Amino acid sequence: MSHDADAQNHPVQQARRLAAELFPDALGVVLSGSAVSGLATTTSDLDVVVLIEDGGETRRETLRFEGRLVELFVHTQAGLAELFAADTASRRGVMQRMYAEGLILSERDGTASRIKQRAEEALRRGPDALYPDAVESRRYSLTDALDDLGDAGDPVERLTIAGVVLSVATDLLCDHRRAWVGGGKWLPRRLREADPEHARALLDGYRRLCEKGEPEELTEAATSVLTLIGGPLREGYARTWYVTAEPRASAAPTGI
Repeated sequence: MSHDADAQNHPVQQARRLAAELFPDALGVVLSGSAVSGLATTTSDLDVVVLIEDGGETRRETLRFEGRLVELFVHTQAGLAELFAADTASRRGVMQRMYAEGLILSERDGTASRIKQRAEEALRRGPDALYPDAVESRRYSLTDALDDLGDAGDPVERLTIAGVVLSVATDLLCDHRRAWVGGGKWLPRRLREADPEHARALLDGYRRLCEKGEPEELTEAATSVLTLIGGPLREGYARTWYVTAEPRASAAPTGI
């Protein structure tokens, strides 16, 4: 393939053409993800954020443009406010990160630049802390999972429990460091950002269990995280569920 053809197929150039062709009147179009970080391959999709006028439809859509898969995140300013609030509540900051780390392809009146600045500030502040009862619940869950991991004899069960241990330990550690969390491939990335030392121990332990079936390193790493948070939690843990609606009466005849 020629140099000119390579340039034409570069994800940033493709995204610019998509913005011009599909969203010429948008308030802002931002390219995010691997295309901006430099990690894109020939099969990587494009993550494109599109800000439109209020009155439009906030939506997510997948399409193909010039042969490349595209994930569109289209929203109004009112819709964006709700997305920011939801991503803050989930402690993931997904849309904030897309704006903060994204490349502005087009904008009107500096709108996208102002949102990008807001997103950067939000990421620096970090998520709100979990409520104490939520931390306690996670401490109990991690303690319970570690107990199960020590008892697991079935290799498949051991792998499944190890995933729970890694996930809950990551959630607790990120909250302790007031860092954003992530799922899928973003879990190890956010974990490393939050606490490189504990991240290394957890991820190395998880990998050793997956490769060798040996849980000791993961158990030690997760127990170290528990110690930071207040230690294992077993005896004395209690949780109350509050019923908000009366159960429906049975439709079956009574007295039978």
